[in-house]
Amino acid sequence: MTTQQQQAPALTSEPDQSASPGAAKDSARDTSHSASRHCIVVGAGVIGLCTAIALQRQGVQVTLVDRLGIGEGCSKGNAGHFATEQVFPLAQASLLPQLPRMLLDPLGALRISPGYMFRAIPWFMRFLANMRPAVFKRNTASLRALNEGALAAWERLVSQSNCRELLIRHGSLLTFESPSLSTARAIQAMYQSQEVEVELLERDALDALQPGLHGNITHALHFTQVGHTSSPYQLSQALYRHACELGVTFMQAEVIRIDAHNEKVQLVTDLGLLTADSLVVCTGAFSKSLCQGLGYQVPLDTERGYHYMVSSEHMPLMPITSYEKKFILTPMSDGLRLAGTVEFAGLAQAPNYVRADRLRQLGESIWPELRDDKHDADKRWMGFRPTLPDSLPVIGKAPGHDRVFFNFGHQHLGLTLAAFSAELLADELLGNTPAVSLRPYSIARFN
Repeated sequence: MTTQQQQAPALTSEPDQSASPGAAKDSARDTSHSASRHCIVVGAGVIGLCTAIALQRQGVQVTLVDRLGIGEGCSKGNAGHFATEQVFPLAQASLLPQLPRMLLDPLGALRISPGYMFRAIPWFMRFLANMRPAVFKRNTASLRALNEGALAAWERLVSQSNCRELLIRHGSLLTFESPSLSTARAIQAMYQSQEVEVELLERDALDALQPGLHGNITHALHFTQVGHTSSPYQLSQALYRHACELGVTFMQAEVIRIDAHNEKVQLVTDLGLLTADSLVVCTGAFSKSLCQGLGYQVPLDTERGYHYMVSSEHMPLMPITSYEKKFILTPMSDGLRLAGTVEFAGLAQAPNYVRADRLRQLGESIWPELRDDKHDADKRWMGFRPTLPDSLPVIGKAPGHDRVFFNFGHQHLGLTLAAFSAELLADELLGNTPAVSLRPYSIARFN
C-alpha cells in the first residue's frame, strides 16, 4: 500500500466521518434513499475512481476497495485517447471478410490463443449475432448516447479535481496509405451520419496540421472534437487525491464473496468482513465471477491489449491511428505510447510480449523519428480490456438486488466513458433520473 492510500477506518457499516473535512461536509447532505448512506465501490481503476467521486460529491460516504492499488491495470497502460468518435460497436458486419486474414497472422491485430479457442466460441457467437443490422443500429444509438456526454463530463471532473492539464483537446488522426480517397470518404460519411465532427485532410493540409508523419501516408481523417491525456496513470492519481479531499477512504483488499440478501451488503475480503448500505462493482474484466456470485451470467471476456513505449525528439500533437495497421500512437509525458492489438487468451495466461514488440516495428510506419531507448521494464505492458459482445457496458442497478449496482464492461472506451458513466450511476443509486436512460446497459439484457 502506498503512502497516498488510506486504510478504511473500520470493517463496519458506519464509516468514520472524521476521515477528512470533506467527509464531514458531504455527510451533512444526507438523503432519504436507503442505499445512499455508505457505499462500497469495488475497483480503484478510472471507472471506480470516477464513481467514488460522483457518489461522494452527492453526500454518500464511499469506501473504495481494490486488491492492487490506485489506477493499476488498464487505467495505467491504456492508449490515453478519449475516443468519443467511436460510436460504432465492435461487432460490425464489415469485419467479417477481414477475420480470416487477421486470425491467420499470429502477430496481427486480432488473435485468439489456440488454447483459448474453445472457451471463446460462445462469446464470438454472441458477437456475430450483434452484427445483425437492426441490433447493430440499436447498439450504435446506445453507445453514441454515452459518447456524446463523455467529454463534457470529463471537463467537469478535471476542473473539480484541479488537473485540467491532463485533458488535452487537440483532436486525433486516422491515417491512410492508399492513393485513393474512396475508403476515407466512405468512413468519413459513416461518422458524419452519426454527427461526429471529422474532416478529410490530403497530404499538404495534413503536413500543415501535423508535421513529421511518414511519407507513405497520403491522407487522414481529422476528428476535431476528441482528446487525450498525457498520462492515464497520473490522471488516476489526481482523481484519487481529489477523492480523498472529498472524504473517500481506500482499503487495499481482495473481495472474495458478496452477500446482498440482507438489509445490508456484506463483502467477504481477505482482510475481513465489510458491511455497507450499497455496493458498486467496478472491477472491469474481473467482474464476471462477482456477478456469478450474485446469480448473473454475464458474457464478459477480455481483449488483452499491449503497449510499447518509445521516445521522440519531436512529439506528435495528438493521437494517431493507422487504418491499415490497426494501432494507435499517443504522445505522453514520458514518451510516445504505441498501443493496440486484440488478443483473446483469458485472464490467466502470461503476456505474449512479442505482440508488444510488433507494435514497435509498426511505429516507424507512422512516426519515423521514434527512438527505442526505454529500459525493457518500462516499455512493455499488457492489460485486460473488459468486453461484452454488444460493445455496451453494464451500468445500473442489479435486478433483484436493490443495494447492488454495476459499472463495468466498457471495452476500448473505459477511459472515454468513465466520468459520464459514473455520473449516470450515481443518479441511479440515489434514486434520481439519469441524463441517459440506463435500460440498454442493464445486466438484465443477458438473462
